[in-house]
Amino acid sequence: MTSSGRAGRRPRPPLVLLLAAGLVGVGTCLPAAYLVIRAFGAEPAQLAEIVFRSRNLMLLGNTLALVALVLGIGTLIAAPMAWLVTRSDLRARGLVTFLMALPLAVPGYVMAYALLGLSGYYGFAREWFGVSLPPLHGLLGAGLSLSLYTFPYMFLNLRAAFLGMDPGLEESAASLGRGRVEIMRHVVLPQLWPALVSAWLVVGLYVIGDFGAIALMRYEVFSYAIYTQYAGAFDRTYAAWLSLMLLGVAALALFAQARLTRSRRFARVGTGVQRRGRPVRLGGWAVLAWGWVILVSLAALGLPLAVLGHWMRRGIGEIDWGQLGQAALNSGLAAAVVAVLTVALALPVVLLTLRWPGWFASLTDRLAWMGYATPPLAFGLAMVFFTLALIPFAYQSHGVLIFAWVMTFLALALGPLRLALMQIGTRPEEAARALGAGPGRAFARVTLPRLKGPMVAAGLLVFIAVVKELPLNWMLAPTGWRSLSTTVFGRTVEGMMTEAAPFALAIILFSAFFVGLILKYEGAGRKELGRR
Repeated sequence: MTSSGRAGRRPRPPLVLLLAAGLVGVGTCLPAAYLVIRAFGAEPAQLAEIVFRSRNLMLLGNTLALVALVLGIGTLIAAPMAWLVTRSDLRARGLVTFLMALPLAVPGYVMAYALLGLSGYYGFAREWFGVSLPPLHGLLGAGLSLSLYTFPYMFLNLRAAFLGMDPGLEESAASLGRGRVEIMRHVVLPQLWPALVSAWLVVGLYVIGDFGAIALMRYEVFSYAIYTQYAGAFDRTYAAWLSLMLLGVAALALFAQARLTRSRRFARVGTGVQRRGRPVRLGGWAVLAWGWVILVSLAALGLPLAVLGHWMRRGIGEIDWGQLGQAALNSGLAAAVVAVLTVALALPVVLLTLRWPGWFASLTDRLAWMGYATPPLAFGLAMVFFTLALIPFAYQSHGVLIFAWVMTFLALALGPLRLALMQIGTRPEEAARALGAGPGRAFARVTLPRLKGPMVAAGLLVFIAVVKELPLNWMLAPTGWRSLSTTVFGRTVEGMMTEAAPFALAIILFSAFFVGLILKYEGAGRKELGRR
């Protein structure tokens, strides 16, 4: 598969690529289109009453306050950590990097479970330290739960940005008499800005669409209001409008990110190989640095593990191992199927955008990202409306749930595949075709084997996302089918902390294993690049 052909005439993309693009377009546009149809199906008087409710402003304010709190706490944790592991002489930087990435294995709703499990008469704090803590609810509880889960996204982005910086810029500024503060403000921070804004976008979109931690902490935002309207079967038209408003907030976030990073270029223009800068000696500050590392690790990892261990100890003899195994099997099998299908759909999309660039390929790529940007509750609600109205036999079926997961997490698989295909290029295929191989055969025998590693990495990203995913699972899963995430959420909502503990621990162990695989793959990739 290559775009080279006769001079003056560009070959048309293969049919399989066009079919994949069509599926992506329909799958990602379907939720928004059907929500609009459902929302405008009401009478004009009812529409005015719904849109201009004062409660909508309260939900908007609460949503923005939660996003701001999570981004603020996450940045305060991630920025110093990224600097420590890339620019200082801190020892065991590899271990610190692993510890800062590992909270990705602790979903927000599990972190909320841990914070709630601290309090109460039988809570962790009272049982072990004799201190009765009040339940942590509202903005602070939701903000802490989501911050301790999402800060690794910022950390990994900022770490990559620090590693990609040219130390010569800072050295040149220092030779001109600039102080450390001026260098940080005028040289370092501008180079970090695109990575930081991209991380803010990823985290912000997640917070906007989350409902697990928010529901457990009983903090009213758009996603929680959508959930209560749907679960209580109150006003489905109002739920559709709330979903559209949530989509609007997500669209504003995408627009803000594009504006904030527009026309920023920080590429090197000189020749030669980029070198690493000299690490900054911490001296006596190393004690404070390690104190910060330990504090963050205890809060993000030690706290949930300790609370889970406490509640499991109380009910170790009552664990239903059969139910736990069935939930783990359900989660693992579903995640594996979704990972395979997502990578299979992502590969033709990436091929189309790289080998046949143009308006159609660009539109397909944007639509693929639209699925990820759509808040899961809005996506799930649209699929509920759609299936009940047009294909009621498919309501709460595995097929609809898998379709929603594939459309939502397709964007996660695009990055590794796009980078790999850009590095491979088209010349190996052109050489194979010159020797008589057809386009498909050349791609299958020359390029596809070199994509095995990136395809595995993309599949791992999707797999771990599906295992932890809650909103779509909660709304679209077949009746009686339980995964690890829905079991944890359902039992925690009912106050069954002991019964929820083994399922929450299984999610952490499941996810930690695959986070380790992803980091191992990243390390192997860096070593390979270093040998080249």
